[in-house]
Amino acid sequence: MIDFTLLQWLLLFFCALLIGMSKVGIPGVSMFVVPVLALIFGGKASTGILLPILMMADWFGVGYYHRHARWHYLWKLLPWAFVGVGIALWVGEVVNDEWFKNIIAILVFICIALMLWKDRQKSGNFFPDTWWFAATMGILGGFATMIGNVAGPIFAIYLLAMHLPKNSFIGTGAWFFLIINLSKFPLHILIWKTINWQTLKLDLILLPGIAAGAFLGIWLVKKIPEKTYRAFVIVVTAVSALLLLV
Repeated sequence: MIDFTLLQWLLLFFCALLIGMSKVGIPGVSMFVVPVLALIFGGKASTGILLPILMMADWFGVGYYHRHARWHYLWKLLPWAFVGVGIALWVGEVVNDEWFKNIIAILVFICIALMLWKDRQKSGNFFPDTWWFAATMGILGGFATMIGNVAGPIFAIYLLAMHLPKNSFIGTGAWFFLIINLSKFPLHILIWKTINWQTLKLDLILLPGIAAGAFLGIWLVKKIPEKTYRAFVIVVTAVSALLLLV
């Protein structure tokens, strides 16, 4: 497990750096991690390597932005997200996840288009404020995070549609993923069997990279204005969704 080449170690620490950045407000950059880890470890096995890294990074995000979370939106999403996790848990046992990742990517593009259309409207209500939109995004997000740890773009679309300020966007997302990832941890151990002592040892070795990414991400977020941040999230989300189709 730890007998990697120098290039593989560099890639692993770069992945840890990106994950740390993504959890404190540079969303989407961690999507580059998914194909890299899948290349090194294989598709399903890579999800067990990635989950504890994400969980460690979640604590950095929650620790710094926890005061800004909007729990109203979390309570709307979390029950449906657990439904999505349950569906994905079964699907992951019987179906190849690549086909589902392509569907998720297409749905992300559709959501981006709808959100941009909404931004151009001068008045009128739009469906993101309805219960069924939260339910749809919650199920999709739960499914995506269990299948391949790729729920970032879907959750970003939902919060962007709610027009949350920058810090509220980050704080709400940090709590959401910490809760969801903690719930996934025993499922990976007991059912998928993708997490064991060896994988956890590797994850702990990568902790310095996660911490460095978190501090770098916090510094970058402070430098980005609100309007620029929203545009940045949209662009990175679109690129991240495109990576799922590759």
